[in-house]
Amino acid sequence: MVSLASGPRPVLLPGSRCGRCPRCSPCLTGGGRPSSGPLAHGPGRGNILSNLARGPRNVLKSTGIQTECLGFPFQASLSLAPVNIFKAGADEERAETARLSSFIGAIAIGDLVKSTLGPKGMDKILLSSGRDASLMVTNDGATILKNIGVDNPAAKVLVDMSRVQDDEVGDGTTSVTVLAAELLREAESLIAKKIHPQTIIAGWREATKAAREALLTSAVDHGSDEVRFRQDLMNIAGTTLSSKLLTHHKDHFTQLAVEAVLRLKGSGNLEAIHVIKKLGGSLADSYLDEGFLLDKKIGVNQPKRIENAKILIANTGMDTDKIKIFGSRVRVDSTAKVAEIEHAEKEKMKEKVERILKHGINCFINRQLIYNYPEQLFGAAGVMAIEHADFAGVERLALVTGEACTIVLRGATQQILDEAERSLHDALCVLAQTVKDPRTVYGGGCSEMVMAHAVAKLASKTPGKEAVAMESFAKALRMLPTIIADNAGYDSADLVAQLRAAHSEGRTTAGLDMKEGTIGDMAILGITESFQVKRQVLLSAAEAAEVILRVDNIIKAAPRYKSPWHS
Repeated sequence: MVSLASGPRPVLLPGSRCGRCPRCSPCLTGGGRPSSGPLAHGPGRGNILSNLARGPRNVLKSTGIQTECLGFPFQASLSLAPVNIFKAGADEERAETARLSSFIGAIAIGDLVKSTLGPKGMDKILLSSGRDASLMVTNDGATILKNIGVDNPAAKVLVDMSRVQDDEVGDGTTSVTVLAAELLREAESLIAKKIHPQTIIAGWREATKAAREALLTSAVDHGSDEVRFRQDLMNIAGTTLSSKLLTHHKDHFTQLAVEAVLRLKGSGNLEAIHVIKKLGGSLADSYLDEGFLLDKKIGVNQPKRIENAKILIANTGMDTDKIKIFGSRVRVDSTAKVAEIEHAEKEKMKEKVERILKHGINCFINRQLIYNYPEQLFGAAGVMAIEHADFAGVERLALVTGEACTIVLRGATQQILDEAERSLHDALCVLAQTVKDPRTVYGGGCSEMVMAHAVAKLASKTPGKEAVAMESFAKALRMLPTIIADNAGYDSADLVAQLRAAHSEGRTTAGLDMKEGTIGDMAILGITESFQVKRQVLLSAAEAAEVILRVDNIIKAAPRYKSPWHS
């Protein structure tokens, strides 16, 4: 068999021999064919010669011989070997490979956290290794994603998105990750049908607009009615805590969270709410104190109770009653000289304490240590002195304007206390957002079905392939109530089909009742969520999915190699 080949080859001039085959005759001048040799024998000879006669592509491979003959002019050919423009060690994924890698990473992140979604969601145990090994039990999406190691670039996009969601509104971290993953799952099937990513993105953008308008239309505002607004806050806190560890004490912690947020008087500054975790007792023993609690011990021989306190908060060294000259050596003739130096240091400290007392205070709180001698001076002056106050506590105390309060959490283990604090933090963040924007929407999958219904309606009126992308967007939205029902152990196909039919009939407040496993009225059940949280979930998930879908190339930089000559 004779075939075209590339690579180095000898060039034979007319009338010469190749010298490598005993059967090869001199090439005929004028473009004829050899009278003997590999090119003159074997089947298909006429086809080969006729192909050669068509042009200057005269590279033949026959029985291991590469030759250019038959009198055709010589033409240099380019090497077909790929040209690497990156440093050694760099990696590149292109086109479908890059897109598939992004889809797999993002969908895997969604599958990881989707089992924690809803009031019947499960928890995850996170174990860290090393010398400082720790154990964490949580179902908070942002906490899970923040503490796992992720190498896939698309997965990192979703992790960052959940972190932003947590920083912005405090809740919905799992929902936004799952929705983005479901959108990319739908995009994967559309690309398999040869629909271009830009077409999908165009349809998604229109679907996002329709969903946002439907969500805005369904929002309810009770900000002008104090009684109904307080009830909305109670419902929102209860809905948020229903998927957390505190669900069994939901009413108790709902009351604590609402009272604490209302004390902020609309400022939304959660730094004024101090949370203290104390081991022992049960979660039901947790309580809200209207004042500011600093979990520290009072100095010896100092007053334990002060009314009308005048507090001075400082971050200064109060431990110079002993010699502490770092990096120096003091050479003296006798121990009396050492006593003189210590006496001089004590005099300096005494002057410092006297300057503090001139402010007319009766309580001194310091972030640093307070040694025995200044503590003795404060006690003699009848001043309460507290040392080693933590930074967060000092900052909150400095911000106190009559609205600060403290929530004391009790629990059997440190893991329970940590998860209770995270759950309470989510509720406080959502309530603070609702105080700023009092609009609310219904939960239990109701809002997602309202948005999906609006998007599907728009898709039925849209011509072209963009309508297919819109339908996929609506399907991804309907996956959220499907996952909530699955996590509760109910028949999700049946429940979501009933829910879809209810919304098609105009029952826009219908949602999933996870206590009974049926379809219920969210307005009657009081399952309410913040409008800001739902809007942020929709927009963030759509934007993150679009960013990942637009990727067609992944380039990994070459690792930095440390020179052996540099330590």
